[in-house]
Amino acid sequence: MLIILTSERAIENEAELINLLFSEGLERLHLRKPEFSINGYRGLLDQIKAQYYDRIMLHEHHELLQEYSLRGIHLQEQARLDLGDALEVTLKVYENKGLKVSSSFHSKEDIVKCMGHFEYVLLSPVFGSISKAGYKGKGFDVTDLDEYVIGMGGINENTLQAACDLGFKGVGVLGGVWNSGDVIESFKIIYDKLMQVKKSLT
Repeated sequence: MLIILTSERAIENEAELINLLFSEGLERLHLRKPEFSINGYRGLLDQIKAQYYDRIMLHEHHELLQEYSLRGIHLQEQARLDLGDALEVTLKVYENKGLKVSSSFHSKEDIVKCMGHFEYVLLSPVFGSISKAGYKGKGFDVTDLDEYVIGMGGINENTLQAACDLGFKGVGVLGGVWNSGDVIESFKIIYDKLMQVKKSLT
């Protein structure tokens, strides 16, 4: 699986680019705009084609889920920890509504210890970050984990093979797309390379 996380900042023609990414095969978009108000989120969602809503996971303003018939929510690490013993019940509530939940982790041990069951989990940083200077990778090997683990941090066409070798079932990309000169072309290069790598493993 290839996941794209939106840039935290506003991007020129962002909705148009997101629609193009979906048309080129993007499987999952994580909408993450921590500085956006709920109306800022609405403004962006209103410009994204409704046919793609079931591929979008929300990081904030979860009340928009049903308003736009989105796929589900992403619980960032602190939000998950804040739920404490209420985590499993919370996940069940979303599941009963037909919604998906994913979450962020920064260690393998925390994934193993977590009692909640997610559609998939994001583990970072695998490699040195492209979008965060000085954010060094930890080279996690997840071949021994049963969970559907997505690798994040330093993911681009040059690190895809290594990520798959480490046992990741998919990758999440942020800086490798949005910090490039050509968002769509960078995505296509990463997407095509990931398909090649996956094919070689079957």
